[in-house]
Amino acid sequence: MSETLALSKDLINRPSVTPEDAGCQQMMMEYLQALGFDNEIMNFEDTSNFWSLRHGKTEGPVFVFAGHTDVVPAGPLEKWNTPPFEATEKGGYLFGRGAADMKSSLAAMLVATKRFVNDYPNHNGSIGYLITSDEEGPFINGTVRVIEELMKRNQPLDYCVVGEPSSSEQFGDVIKNGRRGSLTGFLNLKGTQGHVAYPHLADNAIHKSLKALDELAHTEWDQGNDFFPATSFQIAIIKAGTAGNVIPGEKYVEFNFRYSTETTHEELQQRVIAILDKYNLEYDLDWKLNGEPFLTDHGHLLVAARNAIKTVCQIDTAPLTTGGTSDGRFIAKTGAEIVEIGPINKTIHQINESVKIEDLDKLTEVYYQILVELLTGPETF
Repeated sequence: MSETLALSKDLINRPSVTPEDAGCQQMMMEYLQALGFDNEIMNFEDTSNFWSLRHGKTEGPVFVFAGHTDVVPAGPLEKWNTPPFEATEKGGYLFGRGAADMKSSLAAMLVATKRFVNDYPNHNGSIGYLITSDEEGPFINGTVRVIEELMKRNQPLDYCVVGEPSSSEQFGDVIKNGRRGSLTGFLNLKGTQGHVAYPHLADNAIHKSLKALDELAHTEWDQGNDFFPATSFQIAIIKAGTAGNVIPGEKYVEFNFRYSTETTHEELQQRVIAILDKYNLEYDLDWKLNGEPFLTDHGHLLVAARNAIKTVCQIDTAPLTTGGTSDGRFIAKTGAEIVEIGPINKTIHQINESVKIEDLDKLTEVYYQILVELLTGPETF
């Protein structure tokens, strides 16, 4: 059994449902301490975090592995073919909650780091780890808080590999070099409740808002660019009405933007308000900025990542910005180059989550090759 597989199983066996860590981070810190890392626990409220750093022989870039030990709930246990928190090998796959998202990536990071510092004890620059237990949850006390603290200290971060499951059909075919921004709106539309037989005495909150919602749904917010698709608007929740013979006096709508670098969350908010006001609606509107878009469209890290995947997998990877968001959105505030590299994402958050066992050592080798390219030789920074 490879060390990456063994560590993956160790981590999966710990039921670290957000925000619980279940000892995952303690195991990781002990592993890193043995490699010469200085660990700092940075817990906030109910969330476990740690920041770890190992300095090489020379000054230079700070390379960071970032990830999360928390996982989503298992769901109905009876629907799993194997116990979700008992890592199981079956048919060439490793099953268990977190196998793909993202405990196998954490294991690969550790093993790649161990191999690298043993092979290059006097490497250039520094290697860091930023690990949280609050990526799958409300993301309030996790990476965002650690980054705030590191920025107060003027701690530089130059390169960051996030271990999110980026691959699509085969390992290495896709890496994420950016993510769209995410903005959620919480809209309460107001009318006047009344009896359906006496509409002249009421003001139907559903009827009066239909044109505005239709315009919001069909507005072209931008056309995207070479790296991002066009900004999308999606209504996720609509609630209204109390009974079949009652005209609703209120209507609740929750919607989300996934937006490109062609616009800003402030511009989107202003345009939504302009459309609502155009139809003389009475409403309350609150916003939640889940994350701003970020992009690494060039630089040493992107080159190193593509070279490593070409060497290990013999394929040309595709840098994409599709999908959801990640903690990379918080790390991007430091100015670091960021890429996300991880296993195939087809089963993440699903029943019977799994990862190909043969991909674990490939992922480890990719991480190792990136470290070699960025932290050895004269042209590393």
